[in-house]
Amino acid sequence: MLTALYRWIDRNILELGRELRLSYLPPLMVYCAAGVSGLTGIVGTFFVKDYLGLSAAFLAALGFWAGIPWALKMPIGHLVDLLWRYKAGLVYLGATLIAASLLIMIGLIGKPDAMRALMPIEAWFVLSVLLSPVGYVMQDAVADAMTVEAVPRIDAQGQPIAADTLRLMHTTMQMLGRVAIIGGTVLVSLANVAMFQDSEGLPEAEKVAIYLRIYELALIIPLLSISGVLLAGMLKRREARRLATLGRSRKEIDRLLHQAEEQTTPNWWILGGSAVFITLTISVGLSGITYGQEIIFITSFAIIGFMISRLLRELSPEAARTLLGTVIIIFVFRAMPGPGAGASWWMIDELGFDQSFLSRLDLITSVLTLSGLFLFRRFMAEKSIAQIVIFLTLAATLLSLPIIGMFHGLHQWTAAATGGFVDARFIAIANTALESPLGQVSMVPMLAWIANSAPPHLKATFFAVMASFTNLALSASQLGTKYLNEIFAVAREIRDAATAVVSTPADYSQLGSLLLTVTLIGLLAPLGAILLTRIAGLRSA
Repeated sequence: MLTALYRWIDRNILELGRELRLSYLPPLMVYCAAGVSGLTGIVGTFFVKDYLGLSAAFLAALGFWAGIPWALKMPIGHLVDLLWRYKAGLVYLGATLIAASLLIMIGLIGKPDAMRALMPIEAWFVLSVLLSPVGYVMQDAVADAMTVEAVPRIDAQGQPIAADTLRLMHTTMQMLGRVAIIGGTVLVSLANVAMFQDSEGLPEAEKVAIYLRIYELALIIPLLSISGVLLAGMLKRREARRLATLGRSRKEIDRLLHQAEEQTTPNWWILGGSAVFITLTISVGLSGITYGQEIIFITSFAIIGFMISRLLRELSPEAARTLLGTVIIIFVFRAMPGPGAGASWWMIDELGFDQSFLSRLDLITSVLTLSGLFLFRRFMAEKSIAQIVIFLTLAATLLSLPIIGMFHGLHQWTAAATGGFVDARFIAIANTALESPLGQVSMVPMLAWIANSAPPHLKATFFAVMASFTNLALSASQLGTKYLNEIFAVAREIRDAATAVVSTPADYSQLGSLLLTVTLIGLLAPLGAILLTRIAGLRSA
């Protein structure tokens, strides 16, 4: 028994540590910064709930617009391929935008009157929400390219590394990338637990002071990603010295360290289509036209779909069918709507989930999600995307039932039957413990497949286009969430900050129908997508 356990630990955890290389650290630092970005999540939830009169449907719509910059990862990724040697500049630009977003929130919490004198608080909040993803998508596109660059092409003796070894190294790099992101969320959760410790009974002013300190602490995010780029530069200079001692010429060293494996030429279909997309997005977004989000989504879907059709020509017919089947399944799986902000408001108002408890819940989520990457490592490597999505869909459906049950009083019945032991918080923790390990499982196989199968001169472009398409699924999810919140209206209590007069009473009466609808859609749509891809003769990675 102990021998079998040790073998499992060795294959799934220790082996990954043995495969870690110093060259992997720079992109992992940038990925970790993305994970740390969740530091302000709990604060943002309570700030919106208590200080902004924004509806759940509006927040879902704002989430749609915040997701659009991730569709811009397509031209940014191609730009990284074109400007391979100078790609680090995009990390610096992204860090600047992230810092600006954080500084706006610091101003809103610390100096709200001064900020209100310049622009409405809600407008500042929207600006902060939209700036942040632009910065992160720039950094993410570069980090994807850095993962390719981090895997060495020659060994210590200067000889080319075998193809099978390279494939394993790419898979390890992508796995470690997910570990870095989730590891960042673990650090965030620990920080939130420490900051919100014993905060339940604090006066509101002291809670606001904690909010402010957390946003100030979040300024470490852009510093972390910049540090990754600086470390990459140091490692390249060290590698250049090593290659020089092996007798490589300066020209050959420059080719190995600063140029892609194959020269990339501008793909004007990608650049032109992206220019159309950006122009349309900005013009529709500023015009306030009816159904503007739907217009943007349909246009984005058409443009990105067209780009994928062009890139599929770079692959063999078999690989093209595999990639097409994979992105369809992943798209539908990630496009499933959620209940929106109303579910969080209900948990805060009706179940009494405060900042301290939510921070501990986030810690459990992050630690178990990280554990899940190791627990399901072989599962991800050995099963197809279709099999993985079927498993995740069925698991997610089962794990949504306790929340639906609590809306109808499950926690009251269990608490009465167990002397108060199995209450709402117990159920939430148990449900989180079961659900968390599944969080990142679906993406790793697709990322590893792209790293292994995309043409060498278009790896960043393939990463970016596939990420744009799958991230567009999240925009579809936000649209679906908005529609469902318009059909099943959920409202928390809103009071005037000056007079304390209730302007909008709390109304969670339709939340049960909303949760049930979300669960049924999340079960049927992914399974239907898998069935259709099978009928169409497509495969999945």
